[in-house]
Amino acid sequence: MLRFAANLTSLFTELPMLQRVTAARQAGFDGIEVLFPYDLAVKDLVRACRINDLTFVLMNAPPPNWTGGPRGFAADPALSDRFRRDFDRSIRFAAELGVRHVHIMAGVAEGPAAHAAFVENLTWAAARAPDTSLTIEPQNTQDMPGYFLSDFDQAAAILAEVGTPNLGLQMDIYHAHRITGDVLACWKRHRGQIRHVQIAGYPQRHEPDGGEIDLPGFLAALSADGYAGWIGAEYTPATTTEAGLGWLGHG
Repeated sequence: MLRFAANLTSLFTELPMLQRVTAARQAGFDGIEVLFPYDLAVKDLVRACRINDLTFVLMNAPPPNWTGGPRGFAADPALSDRFRRDFDRSIRFAAELGVRHVHIMAGVAEGPAAHAAFVENLTWAAARAPDTSLTIEPQNTQDMPGYFLSDFDQAAAILAEVGTPNLGLQMDIYHAHRITGDVLACWKRHRGQIRHVQIAGYPQRHEPDGGEIDLPGFLAALSADGYAGWIGAEYTPATTTEAGLGWLGHG
């Protein structure tokens, strides 16, 4: 059976965060994602998840720079020291929250030096947190101009180069469609490395059952292939979250 997590950074946003946790359970989700939980009270969030019997599935690293600086910089050769300091903070949060996966953001960078920095930082991070599942996620450069990790074959090659068992691939079908034009083929090509899936519609990143992506076909492929990971609902509701949850009953 497929398991769905509500991304509380984008869903139920009319509510305070702890109330979003309860709303996710009431809507039928079994887990949650919070992209940047660093400003939240850890004990309160853990308690809310426990009360609602929800798994905390995913968060991002490193912590964001809310003053307009980069929100990811693992591939920036000039910021490796900062990445490593901030990564330690992320892992402390992940441990306290019981997070399943920590997504390492590559950030804006380019060229061989960026590739070398990204591989070196990922290798270091995987060794630094050997019991933590880490992921990397290709993101399209139309929405994320200059983002270093912008291709699934590139990501697969980097994972092979790093070669550590606690580092895998995160597949967001919105980005996959914009990058490859064929979500199902992307899944088939890279499913052996995929640890976490996220869903959204295309082209407007609303509900995942709207637009150009065949959500039922994709979910059927995941089921047929025995995908045992989580599926994060990371989209912007067209109206209210509750009004657009019809897709959840068909997963």
